[in-house]
Amino acid sequence: MIDFHLHMGRIYRYAYPRSMDLTVEQTIDWMDRNGIDIGVLLPLESPEGAHGYFTTEEAVEARDRFPQRLIAFMCVDPRMAGIEQLIDSWMRRFGPSGFGEHINELPFDDPRNKRIYAKCDEYGLPLVFDMNASFLTDEVGLPRFEACLKEFPNVKWVGHGPAFWSAISADDPRGGYPPEPIIPGGALDRLFAEYDHLYADLSAGSGYNAMTRDPDFARGFIERHWPRLMFGTDVVFHNHPIPQFEWFRNLDISDEVREAIAEGNARRVLGLE
Repeated sequence: MIDFHLHMGRIYRYAYPRSMDLTVEQTIDWMDRNGIDIGVLLPLESPEGAHGYFTTEEAVEARDRFPQRLIAFMCVDPRMAGIEQLIDSWMRRFGPSGFGEHINELPFDDPRNKRIYAKCDEYGLPLVFDMNASFLTDEVGLPRFEACLKEFPNVKWVGHGPAFWSAISADDPRGGYPPEPIIPGGALDRLFAEYDHLYADLSAGSGYNAMTRDPDFARGFIERHWPRLMFGTDVVFHNHPIPQFEWFRNLDISDEVREAIAEGNARRVLGLE
């Protein structure tokens, strides 16, 4: 299996010692115990991302120690100066496989964010973003995000987060973990149907909630969009409970769909085929 959404380091400082930091050795041990063959490390370099930072350089160093097991993405806060030159430098020096986790308190289509999207479009990179009620903000129907899908067609957009997954339902509350049954006609069904460079990872409470709050709807959603869905956990600290493992083991899907979500789709997005 490939876990498309991993973190490590000191990003949960406020909860220590209940939630202890993850070292790279602990990350590999956690992967071994949970049947994860390859993990995608997503740095967090914006203050909204967590209560600590996980830098691009740390992700690259971990990848270089375990190159058969870890893949490194890069991340930079769009409010920094000279980010285009920094991304170019990282591409030359580090060869990151994508960008993310992209998260900040700007509108999704803010010009500062679009500087990042333009560089990812130039390099044809996957970009993992976290959309919440106050992060990468958008309106019901995700019009700002859709405009970026159109403007940057070479980006492999990987959606994640409460405000992304709440758009699976027509009564989109713009975030949170809504428990109600899903009402057909949400923005995600249409966007997945219309844009073949849109993907999503199933990580965190948001992905799990979207897949379990209405099992009948989720079954149909997976049948319609399984070539664009990728397994992920969003693990951030030692002993982090991850309900996705049991859910995925018990999911009633074909072997073809299971392999695609567990590994095949991620290989295609990462260029590992």
